[in-house]
Amino acid sequence: MASDSLPPVGPAEAAARAQQLRAQLHHHAHRYYVLDDPEIPDAEYDRLFRELQALEEAHPVLRTADSPTQRVIGQVLEGLAPVRHAVPMLSIQTETDTTAEGARAFDARVRRELELTDDAPPVAYAAELKFDGLAINLRYEAGVLVQATTRGDGETGEDVTQNIRTIGQIPLRLMGEAATLPPVLEVRGEVYMRRDDFERLNAQQRERGEKTYVNPRNTAAGAVRQLDPAVTAARPLSFYAYGLGESQGLPAFARHSEMISWLQHSGLPVNERRRVCEGADALVAFHRAVEAERDALPFDIDGVVYKVDRLDWQRRLGFKSREPRWAGAHKFPAQEQATRLNGIDIQVGRTGKLTPVAKLEPVFVGGTTVSNATLHNRFELRRKGVRVGDTVIVRRAGDVIPEVVGRMPGERPSYVPNFAMPCECPVCGSPVRREKGSLEHRCTGGLFCAAQRKQALLHFAGRRAMDIEGLGDKLVDQLVDGGLVRTLPELYTLGVAKLSALERMADKSAANLLAGLEKSKQTTLARFLYALGIRHVGESTAKDLARHFGNLDALMDATGEQLLEVNDVGPIVAESVRQFFAQPHHREIVERLRAVGITWPEALADADTPKPLAGKTLVLTGTLPTMGRDEAQALIEAAGGKVSGSVSKKTHYVVAGAEAGSKLAKAQELGVPVLDEAGLLALLENPA
Repeated sequence: MASDSLPPVGPAEAAARAQQLRAQLHHHAHRYYVLDDPEIPDAEYDRLFRELQALEEAHPVLRTADSPTQRVIGQVLEGLAPVRHAVPMLSIQTETDTTAEGARAFDARVRRELELTDDAPPVAYAAELKFDGLAINLRYEAGVLVQATTRGDGETGEDVTQNIRTIGQIPLRLMGEAATLPPVLEVRGEVYMRRDDFERLNAQQRERGEKTYVNPRNTAAGAVRQLDPAVTAARPLSFYAYGLGESQGLPAFARHSEMISWLQHSGLPVNERRRVCEGADALVAFHRAVEAERDALPFDIDGVVYKVDRLDWQRRLGFKSREPRWAGAHKFPAQEQATRLNGIDIQVGRTGKLTPVAKLEPVFVGGTTVSNATLHNRFELRRKGVRVGDTVIVRRAGDVIPEVVGRMPGERPSYVPNFAMPCECPVCGSPVRREKGSLEHRCTGGLFCAAQRKQALLHFAGRRAMDIEGLGDKLVDQLVDGGLVRTLPELYTLGVAKLSALERMADKSAANLLAGLEKSKQTTLARFLYALGIRHVGESTAKDLARHFGNLDALMDATGEQLLEVNDVGPIVAESVRQFFAQPHHREIVERLRAVGITWPEALADADTPKPLAGKTLVLTGTLPTMGRDEAQALIEAAGGKVSGSVSKKTHYVVAGAEAGSKLAKAQELGVPVLDEAGLLALLENPA
């Protein structure tokens, strides 16, 4: 074995030795991090590592992206750049029954949608653990890790490549001969932190006199989204792979379980607790077995996941909205703990809703320390018979907001009055009202109320609303508390001088925010309507309103009867929209937003223009040559068509671009017409 004192002198010899060292180090890292079965002592690994470092310093051309020396990058990132997923990272439908019988409900739904008869053989499922961590997409090209992104909103995530490279379990290069590795492979998986690693990390924090972390899940997620990769490298993170995104040149797998085994052979860590279960009884047994050993596992989970194992059946089942029909998340029953209710505070939300919040003696439940929990409303609080000073039961399941379930039986030591909702808003002093027939109390202050103003600003700036980059919680707190922003239009009157004077806002950060504000002025009517925060108006309803009326003035002047003509708008939504635009201060805000330059393309109303794709359902797949998916979807919807996420017999057209995947195959199987971008544009001009 070569000495690590001096690297070989000749370039050819150095290149050969560097390649040999990289292979050895990849092999030993896999044995250590993934298999937990090292073949050499740490000192020998360190010696090989130092030798490779010396070679790369002497011959920088030998330093490759997949070199083990490139795991820890010292450069602090400017920010986490957005990355659009080639294949969306979809959520999974959760079974509502958290008992083992929920597995039977999932199996029954799958069999029904596959149109299997009662005497048909049982369906085979790939059953896996549901890890409590952060979902990550790893992109390998020719076997080398080139990018890592968070899930984000499912369509767009954040680039965390440099941080992910610091995680020893994630291979920088897949195992196998270069010629056999796929040109493109996106691996989906979970970054998490083991419980023992979490406890050691907190012990170190206590020894340093620093703040301890709350739970493994949040600590792992925070580590991945750091701007300094050195901070990520200092956190003991782990990874498991469980699926694929975009891929090219893969073997022809018939089953999901085969694909997972292939990932394992390629050097990626996969959990050994997975099983192939035949039918509902096997799923029930798997759920019960995992729940029984949940506390003994070295990491946190909040349930199990079932996936139809046959990939052709996955394609046949397709997707419903943003969820696959062939997969289901089956969580365990919520975890509960008892603690003391020390007090009740009032939280004011974006729409003015007042929510009683329990102030608890801190208690560890559901994987985190809970000191606050929702009490929903006054009537729910009365129904549960909860009063200050009681010992109460707190429930938390997964990422669900903790709630007070009820009180422990026993006599109170003294009389405590029932909780009463305040008559005035605790934030702004405005009158509190309860609408007839409603359980909710609301502050009438609107944007005069600082609590509502903060939430309204955050909603307005959201990615699916005006998409103002850089406007987050802490900055909004400063803007509102400092009196710099009282209404939405005042955001656009901020200058560098005012912003730079704020805490942690240098000139560059201020300039970036102002650039984000300027960029947000070019939007769509649907986004603008959603950003206004009209009660009961979500993204889908905002699109329906924009499409139906075509321009904002027509919508603002619409009567209740006219609003009811909009697709999927009922009496409650119609009245909410009508009341919103009937208030003079709302109209004033709209006009002031227009005056600062917010604009969007005007369109003809539904009734004034022909809809060439009315009643047609289209599916988009792959990358189109000149237009993004959002642009293509907007054109289709403007023409009266509907864009679906899955191909079925009811699909009228599939629009396919480069690297189209299973949706194109499904369309060809069903005989659905397939269009390219030019074909879509021709269809819009001359519909069949």
